Amino acid sequence: MRNHKGDTEVSHVQTQGKGLLALTCFLGALAAAGAACAAPGAELATTITEVATTASEQAPALFSHQVPLELNEASTAWLGTSTALVLLMTLPGLALFYGGMVRRKNVIATITQSVAAFAVVTLVWFVAGYSIAFGVNPDEGLNRFVGSLDAVFLNGVTKDTAYAALPGIPEYLWLSFQLTFAIITPALITGAFAERIKYSGLLLFIALWSLIVYAPIAHWVWGGGFLGADGVLDFAGGAVVHVNSGVAGLVCAIFLGARRGYGVEPITAHNPVLTMIGASLLLVGWIGFNAGSAGAADGLMGVALINTLLAAAAGSLSWKFIERIEKRKWSLIGVLSGVVAGLVAITPAAGFVDPKGAVIIGLIAGPVCYVSSVWLKKLLKYDDSLDAFGLHGAGGLVGALLTGVFASTAINDLSEGATVWAQFMGLVWTIVWSAIGTLIVLVICKYTVGLRVKEEVEDEGLDTHLHGEALEAH
Repeated sequence: MRNHKGDTEVSHVQTQGKGLLALTCFLGALAAAGAACAAPGAELATTITEVATTASEQAPALFSHQVPLELNEASTAWLGTSTALVLLMTLPGLALFYGGMVRRKNVIATITQSVAAFAVVTLVWFVAGYSIAFGVNPDEGLNRFVGSLDAVFLNGVTKDTAYAALPGIPEYLWLSFQLTFAIITPALITGAFAERIKYSGLLLFIALWSLIVYAPIAHWVWGGGFLGADGVLDFAGGAVVHVNSGVAGLVCAIFLGARRGYGVEPITAHNPVLTMIGASLLLVGWIGFNAGSAGAADGLMGVALINTLLAAAAGSLSWKFIERIEKRKWSLIGVLSGVVAGLVAITPAAGFVDPKGAVIIGLIAGPVCYVSSVWLKKLLKYDDSLDAFGLHGAGGLVGALLTGVFASTAINDLSEGATVWAQFMGLVWTIVWSAIGTLIVLVICKYTVGLRVKEEVEDEGLDTHLHGEALEAH
């Protein structure tokens, strides 16, 4: 009510008086009722207390891997950005990187494989992958090797929970960030058997491999398993992502056999420019991959970021010079492969080494990955179509071992006690489990839905036969 002068003021006073009188009468009646009902009121209070206590007891307890969220807004914002960047690495980054390197008749099939990795792994991660990788097994002995099934279907995960190691980050965001790593790992494997695998076989392979191979290895290193406890350093996935996918890719390439015409007729990239766009998106996304793994918006994040760029540049240059010496050419795909080699090698070391170490790692990674992708493949005569092992397997091995050499406590306190031996043993465990698990999954797929397309399908192209689509002919 507006408070004007004159009659309005009198009306306001009268209204206040009536209100005070009504309030006095109400309080008096309430006091009388309270005196008459003291005993029932006490019983009601007791009942309310008991209900509240029971509800508290029935409230879901936190799992062993969880703590209450203590939101850090800056770190949460950075990890959210990093999650988007890492997803960008697969879609469209890796899809275009691989798509440009295959023959024109298989471009759509190759790109679709990255989409399959996104769709299948996302649902597998929701169902059980996250719980197996980052849950805490109640049996301490088993927890060294595998997590729990507490959080299947994300049960017990709420907007108010956080992963124990990162109390300032919402658990939903943390598991989403880790999901993007789980997505790109089997997507990398697809480069090894490009141009010859059935789509149904691919879907089953990705689902089984994510649960049987990826989730346990992620637990060993990052989820409280024995490799992390034994001092193995893997900042953002040298072993978990790159060595794992590279070894799996090598097993797949050997198991499926070479493409028809491999080593007899030319098999050339249909569009290096497409590969360049994909590689550029991988480079940008890798900032989230490595710098996001700091888990905070802090100085360590900055170190991981600059190390990522330095190693990529060094890897590109060192690959260039080796290729120039052998082939007298500076190919675009070679230049881009060198960038990826440097990125792969710095991944395990990004948050443990200083920039000088990052440059050295990148310079070493270029020639090693070139030898693995070109000379080793020719020597052993396996068809790793797009160099999943040549780049990711070899680069991950180099980076993981050199992390033991260049890790510095001035960068990260966890570097204390780092040794090449510990890194080597971590790689041995990763290689053995990845190889055995991948072989088991391949056998299951072969004798259920099948793996390799028919010869006529391979000859004519997967795009038309598997997807009913094709790029227009020139």
